[in-house]
Amino acid sequence: MRNDKVVLCIIGCGKVSDFAHFPALSKRKDCIIKYACDLIIDRALQRKREYQEVENAITDYHVALQDPEVDAVYVLTPVTGHKDITIEALRAGKHVFCEKPISYTYEMACEMAGEAEKAGKLLNIGVCNRYHKSVELLEQMNREGAFGRIYHVYCSFRSYRNIPQLGGAYTTRKLSGGGVLIDWGIHFFDLIFYVLGGVNLETVTCDTYSELAKNIADYQYTEMYAGPAQTDGINDVEEFVSGYIRTDKASVSFNGAWAQNIDEEEMYIDFLGDKGGARLTYGGTFEFFTTQNGVLQRVEPKYDIPTHYEVESEAFMQAIRSGEKNKAYITNILESQKVLDILYESAEKRKEISLQ
Repeated sequence: MRNDKVVLCIIGCGKVSDFAHFPALSKRKDCIIKYACDLIIDRALQRKREYQEVENAITDYHVALQDPEVDAVYVLTPVTGHKDITIEALRAGKHVFCEKPISYTYEMACEMAGEAEKAGKLLNIGVCNRYHKSVELLEQMNREGAFGRIYHVYCSFRSYRNIPQLGGAYTTRKLSGGGVLIDWGIHFFDLIFYVLGGVNLETVTCDTYSELAKNIADYQYTEMYAGPAQTDGINDVEEFVSGYIRTDKASVSFNGAWAQNIDEEEMYIDFLGDKGGARLTYGGTFEFFTTQNGVLQRVEPKYDIPTHYEVESEAFMQAIRSGEKNKAYITNILESQKVLDILYESAEKRKEISLQ
């Protein structure tokens, strides 16, 4: 701490740092960003120019880990760096905020959780949707019985002609760990599991497809949010996924697409209960339907939605000060990582996987 302010290092100054974490942290008065770190020094220097709160731009994160003043680090690198950097930071006595997905595999995620417990430090994961006001309200409503029993959840995370950085890190499995399932699906599954109050997986089945960009040079795209296509690169991940999950709370069915030959986008989640239901527009508001008085009624709650990245950073700063393990602590997220492993296993083996 410096003058009772939490001292931070941000490791990884790419896209997610730019639209989410630097803007949120720069508004805070209770922390100091001592280091912006990236292997590409120009990225770190750019963040230093953009945010006056950043004191130093560096390329070697070990500088920050060896600095006794640093209380916590944000690991915002590609997934390739999550496990090793997080474990090094925990062993150096730092609290860690690690972006999603936790790592490539559930086994790696459990190893990271074990290191956090051993070090007695916090390891929070970037499950920002748990701090979105709409999601918090749905979780509360379910806990208080507004849905009755939620028996099924359906989600769609489908865009069109939008494979990110085709040929680059997003579509190279050894760097990303997978395609649309690990990139977008993890957010939807963690949100669903959180609203349900935590789940135990029972059976999982999944199919993945990589059909539309087999030849990168021939792929026609509408937009590419992480950068233009690299025609000499690799594409060995899925752009479409479909599946079904049974849990001890509810069944979950889903379809996801970075790209599809239908010019529509769908980003929503339906929660179906025996007393009520809700459709959540991902990142937005929801409509609630209730059978109170025997007639289906539509309710549109009115509420403010603060920036969930700011709420997430507030929760992490509070946790550092109190030592409390909150809803983003890694052991509360592991089932979301576990389901990714099993979904990919099911797709590879082309059969349902039972965990019972």
